[in-house]
Amino acid sequence: MKYLLALDQGTSSSRSIVFDEAGHIVAMAQREFRQIYPQPGWVEHDPEEIWTSQLATAREALAKAGLTARSISAIGITNQRETTVVWNRHTGKAIHNAIVWQDRRGEPLCAQLREHGHAQSIQRSTGLLVDAYFSATKLRWLLDHVSGAHIAAAQGDLAFGTIDSWLMYKLTGGHVHATDVSNASRTMLFDIRHNVWDRELLKLLHVPDSLLPVVHPSSHVYGETDPALFGAPIPIAGVAGDQQAALFGQACFKAGMAKNTYGTGCFMLMHSGSRFETSAHGLLTTAAAQPDAQPQYALEGSVFIGGAVVQWLRDGLQAIKASGDIQALAESVLDSGGVHFVPAFTGLGAPYWDANARGAILGLTRGTTVAHIARAAVESIAFQSTALLQAMCKDSGPVAELRVDGGACVNNLLMQYQADLLGVPVLRPQVTETTALGAAYLAGLATGVYSGLDQLSAQWQVDRRFEPQMSRERATDLMGGWERAVGQARG
Repeated sequence: MKYLLALDQGTSSSRSIVFDEAGHIVAMAQREFRQIYPQPGWVEHDPEEIWTSQLATAREALAKAGLTARSISAIGITNQRETTVVWNRHTGKAIHNAIVWQDRRGEPLCAQLREHGHAQSIQRSTGLLVDAYFSATKLRWLLDHVSGAHIAAAQGDLAFGTIDSWLMYKLTGGHVHATDVSNASRTMLFDIRHNVWDRELLKLLHVPDSLLPVVHPSSHVYGETDPALFGAPIPIAGVAGDQQAALFGQACFKAGMAKNTYGTGCFMLMHSGSRFETSAHGLLTTAAAQPDAQPQYALEGSVFIGGAVVQWLRDGLQAIKASGDIQALAESVLDSGGVHFVPAFTGLGAPYWDANARGAILGLTRGTTVAHIARAAVESIAFQSTALLQAMCKDSGPVAELRVDGGACVNNLLMQYQADLLGVPVLRPQVTETTALGAAYLAGLATGVYSGLDQLSAQWQVDRRFEPQMSRERATDLMGGWERAVGQARG
């Protein structure tokens, strides 16, 4: 039996999972780390804490599995995307805390780029809308605000990377400064048509190219770990940003295949094949995880408040004691009784992109109970995800099914309602740790554990299939009601 180690570095915790070659979980370890909020709208992480927590979980997972480094065929890395680290090449120390993807301090620079008419050319090259979400303006802020950073960058003494690059640098003892196409595509500096750093954008943002990591396909032998870390060197052979890794772990390898991750928010990606297209319906074009040098693309949209609406019912409204209680409460009524819940607590994401929208509960009557509100809250996750997939289908054509993962996909009521609204089957896999699994698969492909994508497709197994049971007329009426509610939340 061959084994693969996936390092899953997330926004709130670092995890490591050992998989066997059949894609089954052998052992897992997880550690949370600090969230740093210097001022409103700013979010930071300590890069050293990310590194030490990730290393500790990797060692712990190996120990739990009863395996040594020599038993591991390869390591795959998947990571929170867009989060930005700059470090000194000579000391290996970060010059500042990592600036996290949620951080909004780059917005003034983004506003300038939009005002000066650069939005269209940036989208044409990177596939992205100009936003502080991405790495470019975070990097610019670090160079402008950390003492001596400008000079050190100009002299070639600094290295920039997303979290995958930082972990690879530390794992290899400073020998590898690299990233993969999927992470590079989230920097707002990378030309995803040609898989190269965009010289014009680097010039526009005054970013020296000496800062940049080398970019490889997602399935590629990047280097080996320092033997001192695990007792023997292990090849690092797979890297992908978390959402692209989940698309790969769901075996969505062909154009038209889509997955939705139901977490705090929802992230939907549809594979769009080898043709680059910008969205006409409020979506991002991003590089999918690439098994080889052939460019692969995906359309992406995000729902800001998915499962977080259940947390609000628990902590804000105190309607439930535990998140797991939501399904029983929502199922205690036949429907939402005409109530719509638009959870725009932080504005609305794709396909609406309205930062000024605010949460609203509409359609209340004297007969409304907390159960109706709970039902409307659960349904809001499905409504928002349906609006996303409908936008994707307008850009790329229809889908045959939607594959799902993430914490909220265990809610059978939600998954059935999702299938009903979409009018296509919703498939929940047996292994829902698809982000880590995708990283492991990429590493296994590069090191010969797997023969190719056909073998990985054959390993993907359904846990439960939710078939649509609602008429299309009824689903259309319900979506019409949702869009009217969204219109009111947008004011």
